Amino acid sequence: MTDPVEAAAEAIIGLYTRHADDWARMRDGTLNADEGPHLQRFAAALPEGAEVLDLGCGSGRPIVHWLIGQGFRLTGVDASPGLIARCRAAFPEHEWRLDDMRGLDLGRRFHGVLAWFSSFHLTAEAQAAMAAVYARHLRPGGVLMFVGGPGRGVSMGTWMGEPLYHASQAPTEYRAGLEQAGLIDIEEVALKPGADDSARVWTARRGMSD
Repeated sequence: MTDPVEAAAEAIIGLYTRHADDWARMRDGTLNADEGPHLQRFAAALPEGAEVLDLGCGSGRPIVHWLIGQGFRLTGVDASPGLIARCRAAFPEHEWRLDDMRGLDLGRRFHGVLAWFSSFHLTAEAQAAMAAVYARHLRPGGVLMFVGGPGRGVSMGTWMGEPLYHASQAPTEYRAGLEQAGLIDIEEVALKPGADDSARVWTARRGMSD
């Protein structure tokens, strides 16, 4: 018998594919109060006109839209055809790739890599492998930001009446993986300041030597 938690982990792409229109309606607005300060930190660390890779870009709103408004050049990757189609229609001057972030290798490097509430839908083991994906897409000095949980484990939710899978490594595991991938200046802060059970926002930078 298939484990329901494992099944939910495998079903994430299908879930967002079936409900692409619902997701787009839910997020067709402005940055929320929790995410805004962190994304502003990310943008402030990038050079003018930076090239940014958004892993799990969704429909492009509100985050891609906001980043483009900061003058950045976006490349977005998402595994949902419906969500990528929305990005292409809304922002045709930027680049959109239908692909799975796991094992991704675009053969290019960016000033910034963002995985905002996207890689946390992967299993902890798949997230461990993402450190190498992040690193190989960063230019020397490039900035990474992604979201994890407060501790190792699985958290199940419900969205559109279906199971919604989230997982996290332990903070020590995230840090060790990033260090092993050659990333430096690693920081972990709570999404909601002062909340011990809050999601964690991780930032790191690729060293200047290659």
